[in-house]
Amino acid sequence: MIPLLAGAEPRWFNIPAHRPFVHDLARGLFDALAPLGPQALSQAVVLTPTRRGARALADAFIAAAGGRAVLPPQIRPLGDLDEGEPPFEPGELAIDLPAAIDPLRRRFELIALVKGHEKQLGRDLDASAALELADALGSFLDSLQIEEVSARHGLADLVTADLAEHWRVSREFLETALTAWPARLHELGVVDVSQRRVALLRALAESWDRRPPEGVLIAAGSTGTAPATADLLTVIARAPQGAVILPGLDESLAEKAWAQVGEQHPQGAMKRLLERAGVARRDVLLWPASDTLDTAGRWRRRVINEALRPAEATADWLTVIETLRAEGGSDGVDPIAEGLKGLSVVTARGEEEAATVAALLLREALEVPGQTAALVAPDQTLARRVAAKLARWGVGADSSAGSALAGCRCGGLAALVAKAANDPLDPVTLLAIAKHPFVRLGLGPEALDRRRAALELHGLRGPRKTTWQALEAHLRRKASDARIEPGAIEEALRFAAQLRDALTRLQTPYADDTARPAEAARSLAQTMEALAADERGDTGDLWAGHGGEALGRLLSGLMSESDGSPAVSRRG
Repeated sequence: MIPLLAGAEPRWFNIPAHRPFVHDLARGLFDALAPLGPQALSQAVVLTPTRRGARALADAFIAAAGGRAVLPPQIRPLGDLDEGEPPFEPGELAIDLPAAIDPLRRRFELIALVKGHEKQLGRDLDASAALELADALGSFLDSLQIEEVSARHGLADLVTADLAEHWRVSREFLETALTAWPARLHELGVVDVSQRRVALLRALAESWDRRPPEGVLIAAGSTGTAPATADLLTVIARAPQGAVILPGLDESLAEKAWAQVGEQHPQGAMKRLLERAGVARRDVLLWPASDTLDTAGRWRRRVINEALRPAEATADWLTVIETLRAEGGSDGVDPIAEGLKGLSVVTARGEEEAATVAALLLREALEVPGQTAALVAPDQTLARRVAAKLARWGVGADSSAGSALAGCRCGGLAALVAKAANDPLDPVTLLAIAKHPFVRLGLGPEALDRRRAALELHGLRGPRKTTWQALEAHLRRKASDARIEPGAIEEALRFAAQLRDALTRLQTPYADDTARPAEAARSLAQTMEALAADERGDTGDLWAGHGGEALGRLLSGLMSESDGSPAVSRRG
């Protein structure tokens, strides 16, 4: 038994909100386990909420080791458990779960379900509307499975006579879907991802409750918003060497205010978790590595937490301010001034200006060696604007929301090619394709530059051409113009023919302006490869990197998982 976990179970710890969570977690575990030998750290199991958290924690352990070679703990994301991998032992789970349905296949199956009930919904749905409704239905089903509740009881309580017509239609459709969807999954021999994850978490909690692991077992950063996760955390906290580390529990909020914390409050999830586990907030201990004399961070946390008090507990705010000042008096500081030190408020005139300010502040932080900076924003559009501005300075922004596929080079080419399926002679789109860094059309760099420039100058400027024949005729009429450099028209004609041959295959799968998703995806991939091939037929980096791999998986999934899905229009 290590001293850190020698206290009475259950063991619940907290890393305050103003502290660097993964660094304090890694430092605390490293200091506790490293003195016990090289195996002690590697035999510990740490569960994090996400893969991203697992990667960040692994990096933090390397930093905590200070350059020494160490074997880090077994770090596993709670959201991506597999019964064949740690923390499961071989044969530990006496359950035989079906495989999870492929996410892309699920979307197409839900689209088919929605399209199959158009009459019940009272309207015809095009592909876009069907996809939107299918995604909403998928989110609804996920929420039911994660919360482990049955919607049938709630739907049954709705009296049809009391509902507006559109609500009545929605209710009847949901009742149908709640029966049809499980039947379809059973027919396919699969289950929903969220349903399988809940089953795994339940099985793991039951297994560890019967036979608690003897080694160090830590669950860190989770707030237990799902019931299955909350129950697993409760089991972990009771294990012989188990502990749960909470992220930013407000320990200073008065009990009266804490009692008013509701579901929508930032502390609401942790309050519900502690209540479900039967743990009082006062019994949650401070994580040792977070016990520092960081007074500025402490007072800032207090000020922010008081600002986030539930509305029902703000009647005595003057008393709260007096209490804060009295607490700070013992340290010789004004806690409010200390907590607000370094904070600035910027009122921007628009999103563009806000993004510029944020990007400049982030870029400025890089001027100080070792300094870190982060942008926290609920608006993904703003975050993308900031990332784009940073990219102009050669700074890559690591977004927790991931990067849009259209933002990478291969995704940009795919979007342009898809647009060309509807209007291949649009001069802006055609020129953008021709100038894309992946497009080579079997040419070397010099020949490519020469032909591209010739087509732009002599073929794409001026009145728009609506057909390839019109573009060719326009170029041939210029052939006798003595002012044009000799050979330029021939270069433009050859390049136009190469673009035409590559883009014409986009039209093949479409009949009456629609095509099956699998055929549309296949023609898109083939067109992109034809455009990207160099003189040796090599497509280069088209499918390389995270973006290329993601696009490849998407197109491959569309080809293999879209059976029976409705046709899509090339007009979008």
